[in-house]
Amino acid sequence: MDVKIESSWKEVLKDEFEKPYFQEIAAFLHKEKREGKTIYPPGPLIFNAFELTPFDKVRVVIIGQDPYHGAGQAHGLSFSVPDGIAIPPSLKNIYKEIESDLGIAPRQSGNLEHWAKQGVFLLNAILTVRANQAASHSNIGWQKFTDAVISKISQQKKGVVFLLWGNYAKGKRDLICSDGNLILEAAHPSPLARGAFFGCKHFSKTNNFLIAQGQEPVVW
Repeated sequence: MDVKIESSWKEVLKDEFEKPYFQEIAAFLHKEKREGKTIYPPGPLIFNAFELTPFDKVRVVIIGQDPYHGAGQAHGLSFSVPDGIAIPPSLKNIYKEIESDLGIAPRQSGNLEHWAKQGVFLLNAILTVRANQAASHSNIGWQKFTDAVISKISQQKKGVVFLLWGNYAKGKRDLICSDGNLILEAAHPSPLARGAFFGCKHFSKTNNFLIAQGQEPVVW
């Protein structure tokens, strides 16, 4: 199956694209489109995280659950929204923790493309959603695909930091080879977690690990 995705990922994931489950995902999405359903993010942005962070550039992985389901919000990067869109509550809390941890003032935009271009792979476990229906595509097979992505990163790379926020992301821990990689866990940054995310210091811990590996720190 010819999938439009960044070339290094295309090579790493070529076997996944030929598996029946992936064909079923594609068939389901085509059916949704034929039935006039609005799908987020728009088609060209479904693999945006892969486009902005090629496989050989991945240094940090942040696992989200599924895309924002409001108009104009989702653009293929977990926790991120395009410029000009209101910053979601979870991302506001991420910015607060960065300020507390590193003294960096919160950004006025929720667009995290500048992270992605530094090797921060912003992966949602589910890559599409029907408009205004949270988790509506949670059972179409995306988790099989993104679980394979997480496994391949941890098996084929060393010196990668995996940030697992909330129980859903923590459930991916068994997919990750910890030998040579760093796994950091915290509560979800959502306000529903009642502030349990604050104080995790994941951003300084990530940078300290990267520096110890001889890599550049992330400019959060």
